[in-house]
Amino acid sequence: MKTLTEIAQEFGTDKWGSHYYTPHYDRHFAHLRNEPISLLEIGVGGYDDPHAGGESLRSWKEYFPNAKIYSIDIFDKRPQEEDRIKIFKGSQVDENFLQEVIEQTGPLDIIIDDGSHVNSHIIDSFKYLFPHLKADGIYAAEDLQTSYWKNYGGSSFNLKSQKTAMNFFKQLTDSLNYEEIDNPFYKPTYWDKNIIAMSFYHNMVFIQKGKNNEGSTEVVNNMVPSRRKSRTKYYLRYIRSLFGLN
Repeated sequence: MKTLTEIAQEFGTDKWGSHYYTPHYDRHFAHLRNEPISLLEIGVGGYDDPHAGGESLRSWKEYFPNAKIYSIDIFDKRPQEEDRIKIFKGSQVDENFLQEVIEQTGPLDIIIDDGSHVNSHIIDSFKYLFPHLKADGIYAAEDLQTSYWKNYGGSSFNLKSQKTAMNFFKQLTDSLNYEEIDNPFYKPTYWDKNIIAMSFYHNMVFIQKGKNNEGSTEVVNNMVPSRRKSRTKYYLRYIRSLFGLN
């Protein structure tokens, strides 16, 4: 079977050449290659030309011979549709539109964000769409270099900006270890309970969905049992943390 890189070269998608994403996709998607999966990619390419773009979608169709391939784009790209490829017209941050898409696709195995690359769009799309992945689904976001580009809402001067996609995803790494947090006032989030792995590469990230409930060898309900009687001390530490004193 052809590698995804070979397929990308055949169809001319920039996932290889302009970028070097295909080996990473191969690593994370190979086990699904022959499965009857549903894949949604944000962005068709080709800007406002209805007959341009679609190289990535055709690459996915070749790579996943039993898959249903879906895509969304703000421009009408329906001329790019073909057997096993369906395209919806709408914005990646329009929740009503996204809901209509999900109602037609059903739960998804893979979601790939290759859309506007605007930082707020990447974050908002993830927040809405990740819950619609299947229990073992994979979410990939490309072109995170815009986290450092002002025109896309990024910053190269404030690398801790809360508005960038990179910092949003970096913060989610704590979700992997939320059961180790020794703070009885901590309230686990949806991300805590449903992210089991994250892999960062140059300009992209993969987020694996699953039940994050392995437990801790020391912490129970976000408190070390040996210190359970010291709730006052926990409270004081919590108050101090609010004022940046810890």
